[in-house]
Amino acid sequence: MHPQRRRFLHATGASAALGVLLAAGVLRPAHALAAGSERIAFQARTLAAALQALGNPQPPTSADIVIDVPDVAENGAAVPLAITSRLPGTRRISVLVDDNPQPLALQFEFAAEVQPRFQARIKMGQSSQVRVLAEADGGAWIAARPVQVTIGGCGA
Repeated sequence: MHPQRRRFLHATGASAALGVLLAAGVLRPAHALAAGSERIAFQARTLAAALQALGNPQPPTSADIVIDVPDVAENGAAVPLAITSRLPGTRRISVLVDDNPQPLALQFEFAAEVQPRFQARIKMGQSSQVRVLAEADGGAWIAARPVQVTIGGCGA
């Protein structure tokens, strides 16, 4: 088979599969984009501004938010963390890093029947507090853990 024909068939097949997945609603790229007030929160330059944009300027602390993150991260470009919320009715979890240029690192929304737990890797420019804001039925709560970073991961 000719290389150009092979590339054409490959691209056509991939495009058709992607079209079917989009049409079936399996892939929804719009859900990955921040919109409205979330966009403002992701663009905030301070922790206080991010919490304000999320609608929770001074949430109380909770031991029901479990943050599993290393005390010392060797590389700030990929700091592993695992988050679990034991708060009943948790519908959204936001991860914030105090001293990052943009503190809101990520945010997940959960359906009512889903266990609010996930693992991810975040960037940290320097040693800082990692805060987790959990929004549940009846309010919002926060928990924090300090992380020492040996090599920063946000450029610079």
